[in-house]
Order: sequence, then structure tokens, then C-alpha cells
Amino acid sequence: MPPPLRLDSLEIFGDVVRHGGFRAAAASRGVSSSAISQSINALEEALGIRLLHRTTRSVAPTEAGEHLLHLLTPALQDIRVAVDGLNQFRENPSGTLRINAPGPAVDHVLCPLAFQFMQTHPDVNIELISDAAIVDIVEQGFDAGVRFGNQLAQDMIAMPLGPRLHYAIVASPAYLQAHGTPEQPGDLLAHECIRRRFPGGTLVTWKFAKDGETLEIVPKGRLTLSSAQQELQAALAGAGIAHTLDDYVHAHVAAGSLVEVLLDWRQTLPSWYLYYPSRRHTSAAMRAFLGFIRDYPWP
Repeated sequence: MPPPLRLDSLEIFGDVVRHGGFRAAAASRGVSSSAISQSINALEEALGIRLLHRTTRSVAPTEAGEHLLHLLTPALQDIRVAVDGLNQFRENPSGTLRINAPGPAVDHVLCPLAFQFMQTHPDVNIELISDAAIVDIVEQGFDAGVRFGNQLAQDMIAMPLGPRLHYAIVASPAYLQAHGTPEQPGDLLAHECIRRRFPGGTLVTWKFAKDGETLEIVPKGRLTLSSAQQELQAALAGAGIAHTLDDYVHAHVAAGSLVEVLLDWRQTLPSWYLYYPSRRHTSAAMRAFLGFIRDYPWP
């Protein structure tokens, strides 16, 4: 006689498909990979059909698994809505918020917001995932995402997070003394620029604007990194000229350990935007977080 069907195994199955493997699903749930594997094995045994193709490198749903997942996703969402509806009977909202955002937005906007929000909402858990890639937040199980205003899908509700942003071109005093100070963006092509590569493989281009004129260069340099924090470390070490959001460097510029150049060519960007699905139930925890953002005293 097959084992009884457990409803939590259905949710675990959805997590495995969404995360693309047992290990990632286990990490998202804070359990071991073997526990996830046992749940899936029990589910397949209870249903009498294989739901996942397993190889040493990947996990993917079978045709039956795809069919089940298609029907399962809205059903699980309905269950979450029903459970979240109980929040109206609690004094404080509860639950978990999962937010996907680029590293700079997490470092300088979301972390300070989350720290303060959690002090006044002790029953809400927050998970912040740093990710520079554009992802489908609904498919990936996030409550919200953060991107620039011009990167948002039309079916999303968006609200600004803080003021407009600025990129700064900085280098250490020692580097500029040894190699000279660029006066025009084109001068950077003769310098050691600290480059950054996106997760998808493309190099970050440096953009400039002055008096209605815009320029874009592909920086040249021996050092290529993958995060703004790494670029900051390299600039402080005198490895070259860095291009980072002002949030990362303004304290170092004020202290004199870095010098900002090409100030009159500074590029201004839209603010970060928090976005979330317009056609999806908004949880009590998310509603509380949105209200907190609206009332936040932005500079």
C-alpha cells in the first residue's frame, strides 16, 4: 500500500523545480538535501508516477511533473492566501518576505530598511537575495524585486526607493599622482580602468552626460571584477580607476582616501524601484512593508 500523500511534499516539489535542484531547494527551506529527496521519493511513491528527471547535473520535471506543477502553482497560492488571511486576526502581521535585488540596492537601501522594519514588526521574516540578473519574481517565488525604473515589466506595481542615483569615477591619490588625472571621458582609455562583468558575461560600459551630450565607453584594464565592493577595494589599493555608485565611495572621497574625477560628466540615474505583481494577492507582511516604505523619511 503506497504511503499517504502529504501536502507539504507538493510544496517541496514546486520548490525543487523552481530552484532547479535538490540542494538549492534545501537551502531555501533550511533543511538537508536528503530530507528534500526523501519527500520527493515519498510523493512519487504515493502518486505512483515519476515527477522529476534526475541526472548528476540537473533536475527537471517529467511531462507528468509539468502537468502537476501547472495545476499546483495556483492552488498553492490560494492556500498561502487563505493562511495569510488569518493575519487580520493577529495584532501584528507575520510571514516571510523574499525580495530579489541587485547588490547595491541591498547594501545601501534594503538592508537599512529591513533592519528598521523588523524592529517594529517582530513576527515578519525577511530574506534579501542579491542578484544582478533580471529574473521573473513570480516564477522564482519572490514577493518583490528591485530594479531601475526603466527595467520594470508593465504588469508590475512599482514605488520609488529613495532619491535618484549617481555614478562616480574615483581613484586613489597615489594612482592619480603616478598616472595623471583624466580631464575628459576619452582620457580614460589611456588609464588602468577597473572593469566589472555582469553575471550574463557582458562588461559594464561607463556612461557620461554633460550639457546634453552623452558618451559611452568600454573601459580598458587588466583587472575585471564582479561586484562594486570589489571595485571599491581595488580603487583603494591603487589598482586603477573605478566606476561605482556614489553610495559606495562618498565616505572615502570625504576622507581623502579616494578622489572623484570627471565630476562635470557625472551620470544621473533613476532611483531604485521596488516592484511587485499587480495580479497577485499582497500578503499582510508585504502590505506592512509597503506602508513602511511610503512613510520612510528619504533624504
